[in-house]
Amino acid sequence: MLNHHKEDTIESILQEERVVSPSSNFSINAHIKSFQDYEKLYKKSILEPESFWENLAAKELHWFHKWDNVLEWNPPNSKWFVNGKLNITYNCIDRHLTPSRRNKPAIIWEGEPGDSRILTYENLYVEVCKFANILKQLKVTKGDCVAIYMPMIPEAIIAMLACARIGAVHAVVFGGFSAESLKGRLKDSQAKILVTADGGFRKDKIVPLKSQVDIALENNSSSIEKVIVVRRTEENITMRNGRDFWLHNLQQNISTDCPPEIMDSEDTLFILYTSGSTGKPKGVVHTIGGYSLYTHITTKWVFDLKDTDIYWCTADIGWITGHSYSVYGPLSNGATSLIYEGVPRPSNLGCFWNIIEKYGVNIFYTAPTAIRSFMKMGEDIPQKFDLSSLRLLGTVGEPINPEVWMWYYRIIGNEKCPIVDTWWQTETGGIIITSLPGAISSKPGSASLPFPGIIADVVDKCGNSVSRNTGGLLVIKNPWPSMLRTIYGDHQRFEKSYWKFLSDKSDKCMYSSGDSARRDTDGYFWILGRTDDVMNISGHRLGSMELESALVSHHTVNEASVVSVPHQIKGEDIYAFVTLNNSFKASDQLSNELKQHVTREIGAIARPATIQFTQELPKTRSGKIVRRFLRQIAAGQSIEGDKSTIVNPNVLNELEEQAKWLRNNNLYY
Repeated sequence: MLNHHKEDTIESILQEERVVSPSSNFSINAHIKSFQDYEKLYKKSILEPESFWENLAAKELHWFHKWDNVLEWNPPNSKWFVNGKLNITYNCIDRHLTPSRRNKPAIIWEGEPGDSRILTYENLYVEVCKFANILKQLKVTKGDCVAIYMPMIPEAIIAMLACARIGAVHAVVFGGFSAESLKGRLKDSQAKILVTADGGFRKDKIVPLKSQVDIALENNSSSIEKVIVVRRTEENITMRNGRDFWLHNLQQNISTDCPPEIMDSEDTLFILYTSGSTGKPKGVVHTIGGYSLYTHITTKWVFDLKDTDIYWCTADIGWITGHSYSVYGPLSNGATSLIYEGVPRPSNLGCFWNIIEKYGVNIFYTAPTAIRSFMKMGEDIPQKFDLSSLRLLGTVGEPINPEVWMWYYRIIGNEKCPIVDTWWQTETGGIIITSLPGAISSKPGSASLPFPGIIADVVDKCGNSVSRNTGGLLVIKNPWPSMLRTIYGDHQRFEKSYWKFLSDKSDKCMYSSGDSARRDTDGYFWILGRTDDVMNISGHRLGSMELESALVSHHTVNEASVVSVPHQIKGEDIYAFVTLNNSFKASDQLSNELKQHVTREIGAIARPATIQFTQELPKTRSGKIVRRFLRQIAAGQSIEGDKSTIVNPNVLNELEEQAKWLRNNNLYY
């Protein structure tokens, strides 16, 4: 056990004692009303998993033909609701065309310049059918792949649903990616049609999407046959005759009726690319039946979704969060999903809060990196707006530091909104570890407990559970409906990346998340960071998240990222990259103060050797800090790897120059 495998475990060193419980009024009106209800539900889901999921599938979704078996599990390969027939768009649209929901807003859309549209469920039905018929006219058939490279406008969601309507596979590529990133994803997916726009609006600028498409399709080396272009910015663009078509021209005289293709539960719904550890993206494949059910029920229970809610997930559809919790999960529940094209920016720092006030948003789901940016702007900005409509907050994408959690709870939620801190991945399809807001008390910084049907654990490299309050590898020990089925075109990589991580002596089969975590005495999960980010300091294996939380808990610090650097005596030492809140300036005195603060919070073992102050950290467009570049910079190595996913690649050069200056001035250690 633990003592015999100390080198396999990670020491947990940060203590967080605060507990925030839901109000009795919230709990009494929630779908899951108490911790006892959660325990009962969870116990049934683990002892009788097939019965649990079967009952939910029958109750929550419409099927054209019932399944023969709930699950076929040949580790690591799964099939859910075998031979069941359905169409996800029937569940997301058609079944809501009732007198009570036909005219209900399905999508409320706000453009960055201030334009807006509302699509009722009937409007959405008509638009999806029209787009689906256009795809058919362009010879798209069941199983073909359609790539979508769009700004956050309604047509992006309509295109996704149109693909699913006719059984085509969609591969959404985030609209902020470069031509080179787009080209690689088009090549891997072998997409037949590309849907794009002339451009989009982001941070007061026009993002020229069509010109990026033209670069990606140069030399006719792509599998793309036709390009559908949506008019958004009305900028002048080049349209290639015979290949490029305006959507508004294709829509003329097109039928508004398109019956849904009857699909098998295990047919592919979409491919979504996620960054690999080598920088080569992996095409994660999700299928229809299990994904439909899991995104539906997690949306309903985790967000305690009510029919009257205005629900806003801020994620772009280029990411899994946008797929599962902006589109499929909310629409399957007949909810109103708010979509915003832009982001907070110097010309409109309060745009998020303005939208919440304008539309009376009840549920707000965003990323910790966004919350940290709100903190940096100051409390006075959100306090100018009426946020009283909010009743639930959520976070997604990375662990949230406890002090950031408390700011979110206090300033945005006015200490009345439960916060669901959700842990999950592109590969899991849906939320895996979370609180249920009416039933489970929150601990700031903890993802809380497994969703019903999920057996999560923290293990050493032999697959043995480690003791409580000890770090190890976060794994899932059982199949769940929305799990990825493969890596597109590379099933061997699927098995190697996610299942074959244990020592050769182990006969266990479990999903490896690639994250390190610990469980506390109450069974709550605390995510410690990626396993790649574990540091070995004088024989102590420390995760990055706890060290970063200690730094962020200092009143001057807005954001921190911690990596290891080689050290002749200790083996490795701690190098911290720190951004400060707006009213503070970097200094040697502050550097020493922060080092002392970490020592007080955690202990001398965690004291950073170097603190490098910076205005910005290298992040992907989903807000995740790319630590592999920071490790190279801290170690004085040349920067290698794919930089195309970084929002501002120039920050890498700035950080590299700063690090050189620190070394040259003997401030490195």
